[in-house]
Amino acid sequence: MKALNPETLRPPFGAYSHGTEIEPGMRLIRTSGQLGIWADDSIPENAFDQAVICFEAISAILAEGGMRPSDVAHISAYVTDRGFMADYMRARDGFVGNAARLPSSTLVIVSGFTRPEFKVEVEVWAASSALE
Repeated sequence: MKALNPETLRPPFGAYSHGTEIEPGMRLIRTSGQLGIWADDSIPENAFDQAVICFEAISAILAEGGMRPSDVAHISAYVTDRGFMADYMRARDGFVGNAARLPSSTLVIVSGFTRPEFKVEVEVWAASSALE
């Protein structure tokens, strides 16, 4: 994959790219939106911990499909309050690490999720070589 960051555009606000090129013939994984809930149904109160759970779930889904976080092409995230953006971005930055190629990313503020205690939801597109 290739990050697309034209010099004619303002640099991204954070650890993401303006676009990602997925090469023909790559395998794709598309996750459902993951919420900040543990397998035992417990839900942390803060947005950062919920976002960490979202990214841990995504990592597990990718592993099940033979991929890893470095294969993520795009991240879509939703938070229920502008005040949760920094905590979400801190968790996202931990997920993408110091990757040479950062995924494209979208962050949207929404009015809520299926249960009021949820503050963050994250979904991704990932791609890897068909040979892997």
